Amino acid sequence: MVLLALISLPRLKISADLRAFMPAPETADEHLLLDQIAEGPGSRLLFLSIQGADSETLAGQSLALKDLLSQRDDIRLVANGSETLDDLPETLLAARYLLTDRFDAEPLNATQLHEALLDRAAELASPAGMLLEDWLGRDPTLEVLHLAESLSPDAEPQKAFDVWFETKPLGALLVVEPAAAAFDPNANRQLLAGIEQGFASIATGSATTLTINGPGAYSVRMESRIRNEANLLGLIATILMVVLMWLSYRRWRYLLLGGLPLVLAGLAGISAVSLVFGTVHGVTLAFGFTLIGVAQDYPIHLLSHLKGDEPATVSAARIWPTLLTGVASTSIAYVAFYLSGVPGLAQLAVFTVTGLVVAAVCTRWWLPDWVGVPSAASRAPWLSRLSRHLLHWRRLRILATAVSGLALIWLWTQGGPSWENNLARLSPLPQAWLDREIELRRALAAPDMRYLLVLRGPNSESVLQSLEALSPELQRAVAEGKLGGFDHAAELLPSTALQLQRQAALPTPERAQALLDAAIADTDFDPAAFSDFVADLAVAKSRALLRPDALANTPLGLRLASLLWTRDGETVALITFRGQVDADAVAALAGRHADLHFLDLKQASEAMVTRYRHAILNSLLWAALALVLVIGLALRSWRRSLRVIQPMVFSTILVLAVLTGLGVSLSLFHLIALVLAAGLGIDYALFFEAAQSEPDADPLASLHGLLVCAVSTLMVFVLLASSSLPVLRALGLTVSLGVLCNFALALMLLQDRSDASPTPEAA
Repeated sequence: MVLLALISLPRLKISADLRAFMPAPETADEHLLLDQIAEGPGSRLLFLSIQGADSETLAGQSLALKDLLSQRDDIRLVANGSETLDDLPETLLAARYLLTDRFDAEPLNATQLHEALLDRAAELASPAGMLLEDWLGRDPTLEVLHLAESLSPDAEPQKAFDVWFETKPLGALLVVEPAAAAFDPNANRQLLAGIEQGFASIATGSATTLTINGPGAYSVRMESRIRNEANLLGLIATILMVVLMWLSYRRWRYLLLGGLPLVLAGLAGISAVSLVFGTVHGVTLAFGFTLIGVAQDYPIHLLSHLKGDEPATVSAARIWPTLLTGVASTSIAYVAFYLSGVPGLAQLAVFTVTGLVVAAVCTRWWLPDWVGVPSAASRAPWLSRLSRHLLHWRRLRILATAVSGLALIWLWTQGGPSWENNLARLSPLPQAWLDREIELRRALAAPDMRYLLVLRGPNSESVLQSLEALSPELQRAVAEGKLGGFDHAAELLPSTALQLQRQAALPTPERAQALLDAAIADTDFDPAAFSDFVADLAVAKSRALLRPDALANTPLGLRLASLLWTRDGETVALITFRGQVDADAVAALAGRHADLHFLDLKQASEAMVTRYRHAILNSLLWAALALVLVIGLALRSWRRSLRVIQPMVFSTILVLAVLTGLGVSLSLFHLIALVLAAGLGIDYALFFEAAQSEPDADPLASLHGLLVCAVSTLMVFVLLASSSLPVLRALGLTVSLGVLCNFALALMLLQDRSDASPTPEAA
């Protein structure tokens, strides 16, 4: 144990990457979906909300926090709605004539410039004139303003005091794009600490609070939350286990030895996962320690089967065939998880199987040497009396069969259990976190990403040209009321071909000066005031064309990166929609273009989850067949094998019926819990059956051990059912139901009539 602890614990790296428990993508749509979840700009974003004061105070703190965060190297972009034209980099200002579409139909000429100057003269006489003074000499046609208006979405976040706000609850909003990926907990932990420290310095003396949402924040919180809950629930479970072991065996030596296989199994599981995968997922850690809780049953069986007239090594050898069959049976299901192709499930399988094998080896060959001379009175008298009373449950055999049959019929009339097809439900995140992020995205007027048009091409230039060719059709769809609006990358960054066309149409510096002189001939403007305008035209005429990286670290760059990216030699562009969407019309539009694909993300994600579930269920079906084979070979009797399997099958039916009746939709984690409950049920059934079939078996000793096992397992999983994490709640509820049903049904179905009156020797 010391050696394993020294090797594994210092190297323990906990991962919070939620992709580990998501299905492996197979189609292009599924790859796109998971790419966006994993690495898309939307997955990086952090949403900050400052609350607890009046709007003016909140706005002031928002502006101060933005200025502070903008100086950090680990943040690409901070936005809070206060961005102005002054925030645009100089390279984009000078390139505005390559971005604007105003002169596509007719190149810039003296008449257009003259009309613009007359408009500016009128505006200078108005109250808004002060806003124009700084820009007039450089941009008399107000191309920057035209670009800002054309690129602004139809719906914008609510603003007050020049920053974004949400109204319920009242809060100033900021969006932060970190440099680190969302699933890099170390980098995000440092970033979150820096943001919170910076806000604390700004909010000194006020009652305002800062909340941070987004995948990067969740990865940090999940790691901390899992660790804290594991520590708390582990402490409570340990105390309850100590009390139970003392009440059951009344010897401190047995109490300490009972925990030895479990601790050793945990250390071995961590070591194995770290060795094979390099990191241990937080969910694997939380799940794994509950799954190898089955290993706690192994020393309990040994201690309950001790006899005062035989060495502990003999007792261990006597129960070993049954114990080994139980280990092999439980491990089979987790081997199926290992072969599922899901990294999280593979980790879970390695952790559990390693832990079970190590615990079984410890119980068989190491514990007996430390048990010492067993005492005939080592079992608590009250527990022995309870065990004898439970032997009479076999009278309920017909009732158990009838109830299980009715449950099966009811499930069949309901169309089977309800399955959870929402991909978000595979996330171990609390629903409140997900709901809050949805609220913030709506407050920020983020587009609805359910329906998309996907365009693929060999490079960004070909894709941008295709988008430009599609724009007239999309605009007709808007005019016909089939779309509320649309966004695509070519609206932000024109293709090189279009930029070249615009560049060629721009006047030379000499021609620009001549146009300007003609335009201001009958105005009061000073020609020298427009030198920056002429210089910008000259730069645009000769400058290198804009590429996607030219927009990086700007608000436009964030939008462009979410709509256009290149990976593995292929460029992918998304067309997103605003307002109403006629899905049939959009699908028909896509059907008219070979390189265009209509994607319903909800439908694609549900199809992926369904396929994923079917694959796991097929794996579990093969595992069930292997389980029957292993038990048949171990018991060498198909009749005995069917008796062992019957309680587990009936229990699974009952648990599914109860969960369906409670309105619970089954997810991946419920499947894991059902497999664990089935493994426990096999253990119970094997020991019950062995107590009836083995000539030297002691039925009362087996029942005593099984009762302690069931109570100890039930304590742990009832605690888990009280967890704040939905994943652990699902596990706790499902396994608790499974333990109760498996133990009760094994009592009812696996006892012969001769068990009702145990012999004096057994008593």
